[in-house]
Amino acid sequence: MPEIFKTIDKIKPAYDIAYKIVLFVCKILLIGDVLITTMAVAGRYTPFIPDPAWSEEVVLTFMSYMAVLSAALAIRKGSHIRMTALDRYLPKKLIIVLDILADISILVLAVIMLTVGWKYAHGIGSKGFYTSMPTLSRFWMYFPVPLAGGAMIIFELEAMYNDVKKLFVKEENL
Repeated sequence: MPEIFKTIDKIKPAYDIAYKIVLFVCKILLIGDVLITTMAVAGRYTPFIPDPAWSEEVVLTFMSYMAVLSAALAIRKGSHIRMTALDRYLPKKLIIVLDILADISILVLAVIMLTVGWKYAHGIGSKGFYTSMPTLSRFWMYFPVPLAGGAMIIFELEAMYNDVKKLFVKEENL
């Protein structure tokens, strides 16, 4: 059985690239958030700096992208909120099985986010426009949910694979 894991481990660089892309997008969104907020606040108190009407909506949209994409990043690193108080008292195999059950639950949530989020983004979102930017569709306001659902599916499949691998491959003590 470990031979199949060696074969599947060869796609790990693809997961690393996906992680780096999502992390880069989050960094760009954070920089955009900080710059736009700084400009908006400075524009309220400084006469020669403009305070654009669209700043609040764009900042909130960027924040919603960062919130859901960072949840996908947390799945990859295993740093999401979880209950581990009883882990030291339970058998290791049971903990791994419970981790796999949690992985399946998160995967189901991610699929729901992708499918239902896309329906909302494509349906409701495509019909409306930002108040301060009438040329920009509200699709972009709803799109973070299916986008994060897709990223969560990718990273959750890797997490599930790693948990299943723990069941079959013995850890080597170095």
